[in-house]
Amino acid sequence: MAFSISTPTAYFSCFNSSNQSSLPSLPFKPLKLPPFWPWQKVKMGPLTVSPMGFGTWAWGNQLLWGYQESMDTDLQQTFNLAVDNGINLFDTADSYGTGRLNGKSEKLLGKFIQEFPGKQMRNDIVIATKFAAYPWRLTPGQFVKACKASLERLQVEQIGIGQLHWSTANYAPPQELALWDGLVAMYEQGLVRAVGVSNYGPKQLIKIHDYLKARGVPLCSAQVQFSLLSMGEDQMEIKKVCDSLGIRLIAYSPLGLGMLTGKYTSSRLPLGPRAFLFRQILPGLEPLLNSLGEIAQRRGKTLPQVAINWCICKGAIPIPGIKTVKQAEENLGALGWRLSSDELLQLEYAASESPQKMIQNIFQTR
Repeated sequence: MAFSISTPTAYFSCFNSSNQSSLPSLPFKPLKLPPFWPWQKVKMGPLTVSPMGFGTWAWGNQLLWGYQESMDTDLQQTFNLAVDNGINLFDTADSYGTGRLNGKSEKLLGKFIQEFPGKQMRNDIVIATKFAAYPWRLTPGQFVKACKASLERLQVEQIGIGQLHWSTANYAPPQELALWDGLVAMYEQGLVRAVGVSNYGPKQLIKIHDYLKARGVPLCSAQVQFSLLSMGEDQMEIKKVCDSLGIRLIAYSPLGLGMLTGKYTSSRLPLGPRAFLFRQILPGLEPLLNSLGEIAQRRGKTLPQVAINWCICKGAIPIPGIKTVKQAEENLGALGWRLSSDELLQLEYAASESPQKMIQNIFQTR
C-alpha cells in the first residue's frame, strides 16, 4: 500500500486538535514518520539499493538545466527529503557541471551526504558515479587517478559503483581496453565496491562483461536511456542481455528529459537547448501522453509517477533527475504500487503508436 502526504513531514498523534488544548503536555514528542511509506530494497551486485534512485545531472549544469549556486539550499533540502524517505541510490559523474563548475555535482552530493544528520542512513547511501572516457585518459592509471579525484570531491573513502561513462569502441578502440583495465584496477584497489557501464549497446555489453569476469570482476550495472520514449530494438535487447547475465539495468531519463511529465506542449516549451528537441518530438506523442493521462487519472497518480512506475515494472532502476522538493515528492509517488499487465500493454502499445521517439545518446555503442 502506498501512502502519500502533501507536506514534507507528517506528524501522527493519538489525539485530535480539539482535544489537545485541554490535555497536559505530553512527556514525549509526537511520532515523526516520513510521508512516503518505506518499501523493499533491491539487490544490485553486492549492494542493496532503493528500487528508484535520483540523478544529479542538473546539479551544476547551467547550459541545459539552468543551475545557479543560489539553488544549493533547495537542492540540499531535496536530497534530505529523498534520504528521509528511503532513497539511498544517487547517480552522478565527474563530468557533471559546466565550465568552471565541472565536477560540481559530485562536490554537492559529497557535501550533502556529510551534512545529513542521520549517521546510519548516511552510511547506507550508495553513490554511483561515472568516469568520462576523455581522450587524454589513455591508461588504466589515468582512469584510477580520475576515480581518486572523484573520491576527494565526494568526500568518501569508497564509491558504491564506479561506472565507465561511455564506450570508445566506435571511435578509439585501443583506448577501450585501457579503460576496462582501469575499472579492474579501481575495483582491485578497493576504491569502488562494484563497477558498471553506461551507454553500452548489447554486443559491447557482453564483451565487457566477459572481459571483466575473466579478471574476477563482476559487472554490477548497465546504465542506458530507458523509458516509454526509448523502447527501440537496441534498448530492449540491452534489457534482455542484462537479465541473462545478472546485470542490473539503471534507467536514465525515465521521463524523456521531461517530455513524459505532461507539463510541456508545442506552444509551451522548456527554456534552453531542450526546446529544440521538444519541438521535434512532442507533436507525435499524443497517443502516449493520452494513455499516461488515462491511467494516472484512474490510479489517482500523475503522469511522471506512471511513467517511472513503468520502468520499475520492467525490472529497471529508474534515476529521474531532481532539483526541487516538489519534484522529489512527486517522484516518490511512483513507489509502493505496480501497474497491471493490461496497463503495461496499453502504455507500450501507445508508445508504439506515437510516431516520434527519443533520440538516443550518440555515444551508445551497438
